[in-house]
Amino acid sequence: MSPTLAGRCLCGQIRWRAPGPVLWAGHCHCESCRRATSAPVTSFFGVARGSVTWEGAPSVYISSPGTERGYCGQCGGPLFYRSSRWPDEVHLYAACLDCPDLFRPQAHYHYAERVPWLRIEDDLPKFSGSAEA
Repeated sequence: MSPTLAGRCLCGQIRWRAPGPVLWAGHCHCESCRRATSAPVTSFFGVARGSVTWEGAPSVYISSPGTERGYCGQCGGPLFYRSSRWPDEVHLYAACLDCPDLFRPQAHYHYAERVPWLRIEDDLPKFSGSAEA
């Protein structure tokens, strides 16, 4: 049985819960995710889209056709990524987990777009794009 995952934005105005299971988990190095979070890499995990319950209403930014990025309208904290490419999933940011120890990354995605000054020394698989590409 998977533990219930829970998280929140920086100010706590928006909270979420997801019973799992986690469908995948990893680090994204794509330029779009880096710019959306102002970070050199972003860590996500995917769960079934309908399994997440929200306290508060996230704001949504359409970052490209078919792609939504959810965030807190109060503090600006990123909360989720949704794409028509994966219509049955929502990708939640691992850094907003209440218990970050529950995150178990499985791979690096879009590794070909990584920033050259961040040294990655783990032994996780490194895909040049998404795992499907």
